[in-house]
Amino acid sequence: MEIKKFPDGANLTVALVGRLDATTALELDKNLNASLDGITDLTVDLAELEYISSAGLRTLLKLQKRMDRQGAMRLRNLRENVREVFDMTGFTDFLTIDEDRKTKFSVSF
Repeated sequence: MEIKKFPDGANLTVALVGRLDATTALELDKNLNASLDGITDLTVDLAELEYISSAGLRTLLKLQKRMDRQGAMRLRNLRENVREVFDMTGFTDFLTIDEDRKTKFSVSF
């Protein structure tokens, strides 16, 4: 997995590329732990995330709990297969997911 970070003052956008599984979840946890000091707004872009395991979900939940104490966190650009995992596990109920406006408001004829 590749972790791309885009800091902007107290805002941080993190783009995840590849697979978020048991091995890479530990990498993400360690990588972001030090990067979140002073961050009040965390955006996790999952546009290029191909797969997420339960370990990956656990890491995102841990990030959400930390950001609840120091600011806000949102997920955006979930692929359909990743979104299905969030839906099936109920994580959509307690993680903030920005909906893709294009998808949300599209009309088909």
